[in-house]
Amino acid sequence: MRGTLEKERLGVTVPGYDVSGIVVKVGSQVKGLKEGDEVYGDIHEKTLDGPKQFGSLAEYTAVEEKLLALKPKNLDFAQAAGLPLAIETAYEGLERAGFSSGKSILILGGAGGVGSLVIQLAKHVFGASKIAATASTPKLDFLKSLGADLAIDYTKENFEDLPEKFDVVYDSVGQCDRAVKAVKEGGSVVVLTGAVTPPGFRFVVTSNREILKKLNPFLESGKVKPLIDPKGPFPFDQVKEAFSYLETGRATGKVVIYPIP
Repeated sequence: MRGTLEKERLGVTVPGYDVSGIVVKVGSQVKGLKEGDEVYGDIHEKTLDGPKQFGSLAEYTAVEEKLLALKPKNLDFAQAAGLPLAIETAYEGLERAGFSSGKSILILGGAGGVGSLVIQLAKHVFGASKIAATASTPKLDFLKSLGADLAIDYTKENFEDLPEKFDVVYDSVGQCDRAVKAVKEGGSVVVLTGAVTPPGFRFVVTSNREILKKLNPFLESGKVKPLIDPKGPFPFDQVKEAFSYLETGRATGKVVIYPIP
C-alpha cells in the first residue's frame, strides 16, 4: 500500500478509519498477509487516541498487519468497508458490559451503524434473552428485521418509563442521563457519546483484527449482516456530500465511500 509523501509535505490530513481493499505490497516483517489478499479493518489502532494523519479515504493507504483481517468471502468491498470500526465498537462494548447469554439489552439508536450491529451481535453471538431498541417511526420494522423483540418509537414513547428494566443499556446516541433509568440494579450502561452518568461508562475502542476473525463465521453464514445506508455507496467525488448526510443523524446503517479510483 502506497504512502502519500506529497500530502505530508503539504500538511494535509486524510480522514477515514475503515478500509477494505486488496494488498498491493507487504513489508519484510509481514507474515500473515500477502499481495493480492482481500482485506478489511480499522487502520487506527486507538480510534480516539491519536489517529493517524493519513486515513482510509484515499486510493492507497498504509496500515499495520495486526489491524487487518481477510475480508469475508461473501461480502463485497463496499459492504466490508462499513464494518470494522462499528462492529469492533459493538462487540467490545458488549464484552466490557459483561453481556452474556440469557441477559436482556436495550439499544438506543438501533438503526445506526453501531446500534444495528449491537442488535445482531446480542442476538446471534451473545445469546440475548430479550432485545429492545429505539428508532424513529419509519425504522421500527427495520429494527425487528435485525432481531429486536421490542421496537420503541422514540418520537412517541419514553423508553425510561417502561416498567421493564434491562441488564445492559447500550447508548449510541448520547442519552446516558435517561439510559441509567432503564437499567436494572447492578446492570451496565455503555456510553459512546455525550456526558456519562453512573453507572454508565465510556471506553476507547481498540482496532483488533482478532475480533474481526472471531466474527468472520457469523458474517460468512449471513447471521450478522453489514448494513449500508440506501443513499450509498457515495462515489469518491461526493465525499463532502457523504459527510453532510452523515451529520444529519438520519443514516440507516453505515455511510460508505466506494469506489475510490
